Amino acid sequence: MTLKQSIKQSITDLVWWREMIAIAIGCIMCAIGFVFFINPYNIVPGGVYGLGIVLHNIFPAIQVGTFGYMFDIPLLTIAIILFGKQFGGRTLFAAFLTPGFMNIISSMAYPTKEALQALDATQLVGGAIDLSNHLMLACILGGTIIGAGLGLVVRSNATTGGTDIIAMILNRYLHVPFSRGVLIADSFVVLAGLIVIGFGVGTDTGAENGGWLLSLYSLICIFVASRVIDYAIDGASYDKLLFIIGNTHSEPLRQYIINDMERGGTYIKSSGMYSNNEKEMIFLVVSRREVAQVQRKIREIDPTLFLVVTDAYDTYGEGFKALTDKEPILND
Repeated sequence: MTLKQSIKQSITDLVWWREMIAIAIGCIMCAIGFVFFINPYNIVPGGVYGLGIVLHNIFPAIQVGTFGYMFDIPLLTIAIILFGKQFGGRTLFAAFLTPGFMNIISSMAYPTKEALQALDATQLVGGAIDLSNHLMLACILGGTIIGAGLGLVVRSNATTGGTDIIAMILNRYLHVPFSRGVLIADSFVVLAGLIVIGFGVGTDTGAENGGWLLSLYSLICIFVASRVIDYAIDGASYDKLLFIIGNTHSEPLRQYIINDMERGGTYIKSSGMYSNNEKEMIFLVVSRREVAQVQRKIREIDPTLFLVVTDAYDTYGEGFKALTDKEPILND
């Protein structure tokens, strides 16, 4: 093996270990979010662990993480059969870690077996983080921690399985869009939570007073988690992408962008779909605070220009972030 090959292999190994550690940290964060902020309050944020919370109310002797294994193992088996190599070993790794961490942390957080079975928030870590009277805060904290953990896992080219697998199956065989498949699966879980926890169907304790409101808290938790996942994957949008379209060349606008804003842009050849006339389109990336400046200048120069503003989550190159070193693409 040459020196160049040896260095490349070392970089590949380093990246692999870094991402495996990131997946493990993400799984721990998911487990913490569920154990401390979701499970004790019967909030059902969709997914196999949400379904585990529902079933724990019927079978309290079985931990939520154990239900996660009971659903994940057959789902993962089906996914491997149907999707083969498309379903990587990283997802298997993440799907097996999360329920295990959840069970371990739960056993450590509750003082007795009875408290664990009851998921008694007043005894969780000695009652130090009892949020029974602050369910909105529990939703936000739980959704944030779970979303950050899932985002870390997804950034490392893995998922935690669960409803993602159901969505993939619905997409392949029923042509249901993936996002809609996730929504269908999670909606079923939230509905099951409403029936079991809200109305007490199948439980010894009966309906919880105002338990149907927990379904609304569950929706809040799902929303918070999804937003944090997007943030963790794409990052914060500090830059804006502008498309400025006009019928003719605007030299004053060009001079303003180059001289006053000290920015560069790109002319893109285009034509109107309806008129088939040639158009001038400027592709321009600016900071968030500079958008208003461009809008004011357009109103001053030519109010007929067509302006589209959208988020640019990552911008690399001169004047923005520097490109990172080249890393090998891993397929496992």
